[in-house]
Amino acid sequence: MNIKNTSLSVFLLLSLSLFSQKSFENKGIAKTETNNFYLDSIKKTFVKDDMASCVDSLWLKELANLDLYNDISDDIKNINIDEKVDYELPTELLKQRLAAMDAKSPFNIEYNQGLENIIKSFLKNRKKSFARLMAISEYYFPMFEEALAKQNVPLEIKYLAVVESALNPKAVSRMGATGLWQFMYQTGKLYNLKIDSYVDERSDPLKSSEAAAQYMTNMYKIFGDWDLVLASYNSGPGNVTKAIRRSGGQQNYWNIRKNLPKETQGYVPAFLATMYIYEYHNEHGIKPDRALVKQFATDTIMIKKQMSFKQISDLLDVPVAQLQLLNPSYKMNVIPVYNDQAHFLRLPKDKIAVFASNEDKVYAYVQRDLDFREKPFQVTKAIVMNDTLNYSVQRITLPKTKYYTVKRGDNLGEIADKYNVSIADLKKWNKLKSNTVARGKSLKIITNESVVRTIKKESKTNKIPSEIKSENQQIAVLVAAKNEASSTEEMASTLKLENIEYVVKKGDNLGNIAKKFGTPLTDLKEWNHLSDNNIALGSTIIVSKNEVPIITKSIAETFKRGDNLASESKNNSLNYYVKKGDSLYSIAKKYPGVSISDIKKWNDIGSEDLKPGMKLKING
Repeated sequence: MNIKNTSLSVFLLLSLSLFSQKSFENKGIAKTETNNFYLDSIKKTFVKDDMASCVDSLWLKELANLDLYNDISDDIKNINIDEKVDYELPTELLKQRLAAMDAKSPFNIEYNQGLENIIKSFLKNRKKSFARLMAISEYYFPMFEEALAKQNVPLEIKYLAVVESALNPKAVSRMGATGLWQFMYQTGKLYNLKIDSYVDERSDPLKSSEAAAQYMTNMYKIFGDWDLVLASYNSGPGNVTKAIRRSGGQQNYWNIRKNLPKETQGYVPAFLATMYIYEYHNEHGIKPDRALVKQFATDTIMIKKQMSFKQISDLLDVPVAQLQLLNPSYKMNVIPVYNDQAHFLRLPKDKIAVFASNEDKVYAYVQRDLDFREKPFQVTKAIVMNDTLNYSVQRITLPKTKYYTVKRGDNLGEIADKYNVSIADLKKWNKLKSNTVARGKSLKIITNESVVRTIKKESKTNKIPSEIKSENQQIAVLVAAKNEASSTEEMASTLKLENIEYVVKKGDNLGNIAKKFGTPLTDLKEWNHLSDNNIALGSTIIVSKNEVPIITKSIAETFKRGDNLASESKNNSLNYYVKKGDSLYSIAKKYPGVSISDIKKWNDIGSEDLKPGMKLKING
């Protein structure tokens, strides 16, 4: 019997566990299906381009593969160019080829035993590596050549990126040098490459190539020899200058090589060997894989709203790995949006066409994702009704970011008034140092959007009158009743306004209580007959007077009689009595959609006319 009971218990436990797990899985599946449904519904409306997609799996493979970079880096550091290599390449034939290269190049390409050794070493051990590199170079070399030609730098410098990074924009050395041209942090900054949490332009093929060309130009002005420029790129101009002095003033790379750092001793020979292999790869049986995606098969588009590679991948059906390859400067797989700088997305041309044709839908999808994220919010004072209607009304304030384009004649003061914000906040959000702002500039403005909602409470007594059905009608009754009152006292008697009270807790003081409830400290003292800021733990104090309206039967009856207060309330106005410490800015903030200029216009007053006890009309 015990065995049967135990078996039954185990069976029930397993069944319950299985049911719970399936229930959880079903919820997860439902959520995923909802998201996928929304994504699919957007993609079905996309305007498509007929151009064939140019996607090459080679790029995706090479992006995540750093073995080429590691192998070449180790070769340059450790190879002994004075050690002979057994490889079938006649010395006389090599001399002829090097002489032909020298005739077409500003570099000093002269035969020596060290150069022969490193060429043979690469041919013996790195044939497959160079086949892969030549495929990748079809994408990068046109970019390099354009940047080098602008600065009148020898185009052969493009082979330096092969030696530096094995054409991997994500390559990072042990010392922190980054990108295709292996810029150190300070050098990158010196040549105006942007580096922050989102962006590292050392990995940007175009911008880093322009910086490298500028560096070469500057070094050539110092040394007047391209071999020495290469040596300075690797070890720094200071080390090259020291090697020249230690060599008795000689200025040929091969004559000062022994006095350079060990890594630099193999650096220029590795560069010349790379140039030779690219020039004569057919003669040595190296067959590069041809890349389908080339530089001219891609294009860029400016991004107007921050988005992630994952969102772009979902919308355009481009693998994230390919987005990383085409946009290597974005460190966190996110394209940010800054006010002072444009950021661009590079895509295959057919995908650019789809993006441009459906830009609004793309940004709508990104905004939907943003709206679903958890955000901080602030709940202001709640208007709570009694059990007569069994409803509570809450006003919730949510932060919302807007953008305003500065027009002719605008100034910060008018813009601040328009959005009920302070000039100081405007300057802080937009990093402005003065009150002047350029026409056409987009200003970031963070406003508080107020949302009113009613919540039904369960109650065993007092049913809600059937005539008052909707939540909007519930709110309208309150608003209309307030509008009919000509003073605070009359409104209190009509609506039975009650005070809000607060029980003092451990750690409280009068200052933080005043801040918590948005009440002036002087009012707290006056309402609670306090002569100083001391308050006793556990005592009850008034923190707001006449703030909680209670709908009575008479108000409900007013609604029943057909007065239709809900519709009339839209055209009525509220009366506000100025309190000590009030300003037009603080009063405007109490009413969503009301600006300082509105209050001035409705009451025909200026800021200096505001006095305690004054009655202000608030329309709308």
